Amino acid sequence: MPIEDVENIGRYRPEGYHPIVIGDRLHDRYDIVHKLGFGSYSTTWLARDIERKKYVAIKISISEVNLHESKILKSLSRPDPNVKGQLGNALVISILDKFRPDGPNGKHKCFVTEPGMMSLAETKYASYTRLFQLPVARAIMAQVIQAIVFLHHRGIVHADLHTGNIVLRLLESIDSLSPEQLYEQYGRPNLEPIVRLDNQALPIGVPSQGAVPIWLGKASEQVTLSEAKIFLTDFGESFQPSTTRRHYSNTPAILVPPEVYFLPQEPVSFPADIWTLTCTLWDIVGQRPLFEGLNPSQDWMIKEHVDTLGKLPPPDWWRVWDARQIWFTEGVKRTSERSRRSLADRFINSVQEPRQEHMVESIAEDEKACLLTQSKAMLEFRPHERPTAAEIMESEWMVNWALPELAKQD
Repeated sequence: MPIEDVENIGRYRPEGYHPIVIGDRLHDRYDIVHKLGFGSYSTTWLARDIERKKYVAIKISISEVNLHESKILKSLSRPDPNVKGQLGNALVISILDKFRPDGPNGKHKCFVTEPGMMSLAETKYASYTRLFQLPVARAIMAQVIQAIVFLHHRGIVHADLHTGNIVLRLLESIDSLSPEQLYEQYGRPNLEPIVRLDNQALPIGVPSQGAVPIWLGKASEQVTLSEAKIFLTDFGESFQPSTTRRHYSNTPAILVPPEVYFLPQEPVSFPADIWTLTCTLWDIVGQRPLFEGLNPSQDWMIKEHVDTLGKLPPPDWWRVWDARQIWFTEGVKRTSERSRRSLADRFINSVQEPRQEHMVESIAEDEKACLLTQSKAMLEFRPHERPTAAEIMESEWMVNWALPELAKQD
């Protein structure tokens, strides 16, 4: 039987997950104290580094999987002699150690990183308001832009940017806690016994208990400016356009840029990140996502783009979009204006009204105008017409609102 909030136990098999039990010591150095999470290809654990006396995250892949992510992170960790300082490097999760344990299910690749407190998606999900305080939102948005500038300068497209892949850093004060003190503050591991339905003994490669991941976070409105320090994670979809031609997007459907639909023969590149960056920034400052849809089709998303931006795609794109007649007349008018929501409408619905309703600081008109202008530019249909990440870094909103807020963290 499946166990709620625990990985698929059936994947503990040869060439599958590596069995871990709370209390295990890995690599003669890392004591497993809790679970942080899991995915289809790995489990991630909170461990105490007995040499450095710090907590770390250990990601353990399924047996013999080629961790593309580790290669990307390794390339990012190399210093760039052409850049003074490595500001963006601190905003990308870095590998602290690597090792390959043998286990009953095979050989596994492990890499050790800084542990995160929670993703932005998780902290919003834990909140009733689903909002960050405005100074916190500005500081987080500034760091996300800086991180994308760094990635693009190093020739890498993240290709899966969203709030689930942006993590708030764990406060350094946690390192002063012993495992027992950690349990007192955050709770002991919730362990569920694993049993076979036929009551036979478990295979050697299956752990005796499943561990529910620990919750180290807090609701979004409770995050303070000093806590609003982030790093990007999950580089499993990332690639270098100089060496890899990518013609698809595996981001959530509401974030897929339009060139994926209309230019299937053209490789995806840095402008795709700019489109998803816009959506991600919106999600950080607002309560609802910019584009919406429940398991949306490609046609629904194109309709969302047209409605939001208030303009049609380029003529050569428009002509090949057969589904346009569902929502538009041949005279290129909306068949029903009642359901159309422009970018300005969505800003009111997603950002301003929820902030006013929950008595969270809203955005003044001058800042709103700059944000909308920046968003429109980043959402140009044709990818080459969008600003680069470096240009966004120098935008009026970034210079006058985001960076000054970020500077207050120091």
